[in-house]
Amino acid sequence: MDKKNTSFTRLFNFAGNYRYLTYTGCLLSGLSAIMGLLPYIFIWLCIKSLFTAVPDISMATGIIRYGLWALGLTLVSMLIYFCALMCTHLSAFRISRNMKSLAMHTILNFPLGYFEGKDSGKLRKQIDDNADMTETLLAHNLPDLVGAFVTPVAVLVFLAVFDWKLGLLCLVPFVLSFLILAKMMTGDNAKSMVKYQASLENMSGSAVEYVRGIPVVKTFQQTVYSFKDLYEAIKSYGKWATEYSHACRVPYTGFIMIINGFFALLIPVGIILLRHSADFAATLLDIVFYILFTPVCAVMMNKIMYATESMQQVQIVLTKFDQLTDFEPLKQPRQPLQPRNMSIGFKNVSFTYPGTTDKALDDVSMTMEPGKTYALVGASGSGKTTAAALILRFWDPDSGRITIGGIDIRDMSEKDILDNISFVFQDNRLFKTTIRENLLMAKPGATDEELNEALSAARCDEIISNLPHGINTVLGSKGTYLSGGETQRIALARAILKDAPIVILDEATAFADPENEYQIQKAFETLVQNKTVLMIAHRLSSVKNADRIFVLNRGRLVEEGTHKELMKAKKEYARLYEEFTTSLSWKVAKEA
Repeated sequence: MDKKNTSFTRLFNFAGNYRYLTYTGCLLSGLSAIMGLLPYIFIWLCIKSLFTAVPDISMATGIIRYGLWALGLTLVSMLIYFCALMCTHLSAFRISRNMKSLAMHTILNFPLGYFEGKDSGKLRKQIDDNADMTETLLAHNLPDLVGAFVTPVAVLVFLAVFDWKLGLLCLVPFVLSFLILAKMMTGDNAKSMVKYQASLENMSGSAVEYVRGIPVVKTFQQTVYSFKDLYEAIKSYGKWATEYSHACRVPYTGFIMIINGFFALLIPVGIILLRHSADFAATLLDIVFYILFTPVCAVMMNKIMYATESMQQVQIVLTKFDQLTDFEPLKQPRQPLQPRNMSIGFKNVSFTYPGTTDKALDDVSMTMEPGKTYALVGASGSGKTTAAALILRFWDPDSGRITIGGIDIRDMSEKDILDNISFVFQDNRLFKTTIRENLLMAKPGATDEELNEALSAARCDEIISNLPHGINTVLGSKGTYLSGGETQRIALARAILKDAPIVILDEATAFADPENEYQIQKAFETLVQNKTVLMIAHRLSSVKNADRIFVLNRGRLVEEGTHKELMKAKKEYARLYEEFTTSLSWKVAKEA
């Protein structure tokens, strides 16, 4: 799609053949605007008939006929406008739907790393709310805008029919209000609309994350600090709203005063024209017509203002939509290669997260043979989780290569990579569905016997027996929730059921209590049998028996070897292990 096209052109590209409904709706709206002006002529004719019959108004003719024409044309105008909105709504809904569809199909091809640290509230607004925002412009404001521009043309026609001096006078407020509107909607105020959208996204994201965190807030009895981000987002929005209101205060006041103050010019000028008019009655009738007609001009200018605001918002929406759809997904090989075995290799791998400058991994090389257990250790931020994520191809390395069975993972299909790897992270999530459905995501065709074996191997028998409907219990329904350790054991059962030849465990016991940690460690024994295993752990006691331990420090591989070898070397690993064992001996001192 050509990003240089106008907002309307780009939106119509999403409409397909439905764009013709928009064109039809705009034409009907213009016709409705014209039809909506004609009743004022018939009302004026009624008044003229009364003026002509004065002092005996009973002699006035055509009043009922003119009244019926005014009523009929008003109803026809309303009917045509209704048809116009039907057309534009159908087209607008199709555009919104196609934008959402494109966005969803696009993010499905994003690497999993794209979603790390992403605010789900912002992402939802970027896809859902922003697409819906185009509906207001296309379904309402665009047809209104056409009608609003038809009205000044009608004024020019009325100049020839009625009094050209009064007609020109009515155009003056139009011109002035246009100039003020341009001042309000351009320059720094146009930039303020960008801040407005950003503030709304921040509030939406912060609100979603706050609601999700309420259980933690209540558990730990948090107070004001628990909603600090939400509070800051609301303050930021409030600051923008105040600044924008102050910036628009003077021009908006002038705009409202002008479009609603036509009489301020019309009446004094009309009095002057009456004093110098050869035909007092005719001039007075012309003044009456414009008095009736000018409120329509005010309504039209308000519609133009709202349409202009919507156009600004839609331009911002399209910019954000481009940021989403322009994100480059990872390239997939045309002819994927199959790994020869389940070894894992890092060869001079360096990686920097998008938007940062410091390397998360810096020239890392390591080899993991099939059927053995390896461990990645290091201080927080040393690059352990990054290394695991790169094996899963959450991202591609900036330089170097990662291989499985000697094949660069960039030459493997995404399906083959994920089919060959089971991963259990420290923050596993279960979907709000049954335990059975959560397990079947790992192996859709699994039998009940296989499911029960996996649950037993993960030490989940007691968990299942305590649930109201066993394996068919819907998580999250009727107060049915699992603790962090129980969730981790269900996740382990899912990994055991998958039975992939490579297993990655990232801090898998981080949030488990001692009892759950013991059960999880017992489940590991089943999970890792005859597998290539990569463990990431802060609790160094859990990696003592690994066949090889890799030690990372600030993204660089600084040591590797067995537990005994590394302890004998008395370097980084020995220091970390000593700190770990010291922490285990900490006790709470009693007050003297």
